[in-house]
Amino acid sequence: MKEILLITPPFTQLNTPYPATAYLKGFLNTKKISSFQSDLGIEVILEIFSKQGLNEIFETVVKGNKQSQLTDNSKRILALKDDYIKTIDSVIHFLQGKNANLARQISNGNFLPEASRFSQIDDLDWAFGFMGNYDKAKHLATLYLEDISDFIVENIDENFGFSRYAERLGRSANSFDELYQMLNNEITYIDRIALKILNKKIQEIQPSLICVSVPFPGNLYSGFRCAQFIKNNFPQIKIALGGGFPNTELREINDARVFEFFDYITLDDGELPIELLYNNLSKAENERVYKRTFLLENNLVTYKNNSTDKDYKQSHVGTPDYSDLFLDKYISVIEVTNPMHSLWSDGRWNKLTMAHGCYWGKCTFCDISLDYIKVYEPIHAKILVDRMEELIAQTGETGFHFVDEAAPPSLMRDVALEIIRRNLVVTWWTNIRFEKSFTRDLCKLLQLSGCIAVSGGLEVASDRLLELIKKGVTVEQVAQVTSNFTECGIMVHAYLMYGYPTQTVQETIDSLEMVRQMFELGILQSGFWHQFAMTAHSPVGMFPENFQVIPDYKPITFANNDIQFKDKTGINHEKFSFGLKKSLFNYMHGICFDYPLQDWFEFKIPKTTISPNYIYNCLQNSSSKSLKPNHKVLALASNPEVTFFQKIKKGNKYEMATLLFCGKHSDGQFVFKKNEGIWLSNILKKIDIKEPHLYTISDLKKDFEDNVDDNFELFWYSKDFVKLKEDFLLVL
Repeated sequence: MKEILLITPPFTQLNTPYPATAYLKGFLNTKKISSFQSDLGIEVILEIFSKQGLNEIFETVVKGNKQSQLTDNSKRILALKDDYIKTIDSVIHFLQGKNANLARQISNGNFLPEASRFSQIDDLDWAFGFMGNYDKAKHLATLYLEDISDFIVENIDENFGFSRYAERLGRSANSFDELYQMLNNEITYIDRIALKILNKKIQEIQPSLICVSVPFPGNLYSGFRCAQFIKNNFPQIKIALGGGFPNTELREINDARVFEFFDYITLDDGELPIELLYNNLSKAENERVYKRTFLLENNLVTYKNNSTDKDYKQSHVGTPDYSDLFLDKYISVIEVTNPMHSLWSDGRWNKLTMAHGCYWGKCTFCDISLDYIKVYEPIHAKILVDRMEELIAQTGETGFHFVDEAAPPSLMRDVALEIIRRNLVVTWWTNIRFEKSFTRDLCKLLQLSGCIAVSGGLEVASDRLLELIKKGVTVEQVAQVTSNFTECGIMVHAYLMYGYPTQTVQETIDSLEMVRQMFELGILQSGFWHQFAMTAHSPVGMFPENFQVIPDYKPITFANNDIQFKDKTGINHEKFSFGLKKSLFNYMHGICFDYPLQDWFEFKIPKTTISPNYIYNCLQNSSSKSLKPNHKVLALASNPEVTFFQKIKKGNKYEMATLLFCGKHSDGQFVFKKNEGIWLSNILKKIDIKEPHLYTISDLKKDFEDNVDDNFELFWYSKDFVKLKEDFLLVL
């Protein structure tokens, strides 16, 4: 028996748990409140995609006499049903990382039954030339699962999707009517499986409070269906709804029917609201207090925020706890043939956050008025790496996805140093802003600590629009930063936007040309175009008149986030979608850079006004960040072999020192005056990257002038020391 049951309803991700319940369970542990968590999504998927599950699906179609209504694709799958049933368990085990030997059979092309998803198979040889046989097999196995998914959508449940269910019902659902109507229909095939699993868990755990996490529109319907089942069968249990969807969409809810399903809806950080809900279970009604909680009072939707307690600091919320979840049963898939995109769906990642909120918090398209963006609070690097070590011990996984809005560069530096000093071997990636702080040396440090990829918003590659967005970067700066990351072996993904208010057709085409050049130069490896969407909690949504858009407001009784609008430019931005995405697909695969931009569009576009060498020139113009006395200096190698010799020049003898460094890939040999060489070999031990005390350039200058001579600048900019800095020192 546990006091609280935390559930994530179907569906979010196949490859790794959505972390919300793990965060809450970690917090509840600090309060000695017992809890159990469940990701219903992966459990439903595993039941469907099994021998028994597929057998049931095919029998359902056959018994329903639906064969005459089948599409050609469904007929083919049904004809091959024995092959699907035979192979499904083996494929799932392979995608769970339990049967690596199957990769060769899958890649050879005579193991999996194939339907329409395999029509793209001609692309695989060049797409996976650099990704390898194992990744190719994962992609083929993913296509196989998607074929089965298509069969389910066409014949069993039109709302099914691997990472979403009935997502349409949660998108821009200003009214509760459509969702309410569907909830009053008979349960679906997917519902039946999910509710059977949920029922078993409730019987075993017997909780007094169930908390349902709904991060996305794609698990909203299932969350309500689960709540409905609990109300009908376990009326004594209180039910709370929280997560990303209510935090952004349900802040103005006033439809009382919602509370036929949930007792409470909590907003923003969930730790304190849930603690109070749990405490209220044993209190009289007049003693109960709430934090950011909607409930029904006298048949009216009421918002209560009468607790005087302050939210917990990030350092006090505990380490996420992934126990109870089926960590060894998640499925790694590769949906698209791009190595950066595959990070979202491939591999098991422990999810953590470096900082609550966004340290920038100015972008005009972003929900900067909401606490999850507005309230910025970083976590100390030592606490963060402590949590990483705890999660490694608990899960056995050393991969981390930091799910920040934008990870702060200074904190990334401190975390990287802490990882290196503890001799941890981890792999991690995160979201960033393309800050000028990301110098080559900082990128190199991040790579040494295990960083493999970053994603960031280039948005509209136009300096005018970037300024209007208040992005705080220029195209030139983004080019320089992405080049620094790429040079250090860190993949870069760019979020790209079109259709921002006042954007002209010329700016759209010029933005595409900027992106083309970045891919051609190899400083971007991945990207994704999305059309601008106006949200209620962003500056554009709150002050549309400042951005020359005309909003189309709807009456709000349920969800409120996306706002339909008209752009005063009158441009139909949507028509650019196909051409932008098609061109990007090719650029990501390193081809078609010489195609005229006009070739991507079926309508006339203007010629770009961007010079064909614009990005190249930006990189040539890149000047090193000016050094400041407080910049830190770290040695990557601190124990060189030192030898002495005499140099004779014009009859004069000079005492010299040679320092030989051994690097991972190559050695380095540098020559200095003897006293400089002795000083340098000693100071390197003090500034070793694993030493806790950080020395600044000012510290080195004073030490040098105290022990060698008073011309530190001449030494710092000497030919051999400049080369040594490049290979064996970091200046941050």
